[in-house]
Amino acid sequence: MFKPMIKKKSFTVDEIKRKLENYCVYQDRSHKEVEQKMYEYNLIPEAKEMILLSLMKDNFLNEERFAKSFARGKFRIKSWGKQRIVRELKFRDISAYNIKTALKEIDEDEYLKTIYRITENRNEVISETDNYKRKKKLIDFLMRKGFENELIFKVVAEVVS
Repeated sequence: MFKPMIKKKSFTVDEIKRKLENYCVYQDRSHKEVEQKMYEYNLIPEAKEMILLSLMKDNFLNEERFAKSFARGKFRIKSWGKQRIVRELKFRDISAYNIKTALKEIDEDEYLKTIYRITENRNEVISETDNYKRKKKLIDFLMRKGFENELIFKVVAEVVS
């Protein structure tokens, strides 16, 4: 019948700034992620702007650095293709210039080695005996990973014979 009021802890602008600095130090963040985090603190627009500018000035928040590390990490750790990386960066509201810069972090030779490696690994796992269905499964897998169509068809044709 009676619901107690839940008191939300309030912070000063300096405390929030310090919390957001720690948030950015832990891992590179996009502007959108930091703005979403600030939303939790119910700040007035002037305070949000002041904190954002301070984070950028002190180099806690750098969109180019975020885009580069994101592209490197997703390619090396999750073996994502360029199209998937671009899609995810656009989802995070990263500028076209920074996306282009981030894609330069991916070495072309390494990119080709990766698509061949994951295609061969996946080909060994697929139990399908029909070559047509096997190719279809490999193509679907590589498309989900975000590789380019021409490259996918070329690699799948070479791996499945």
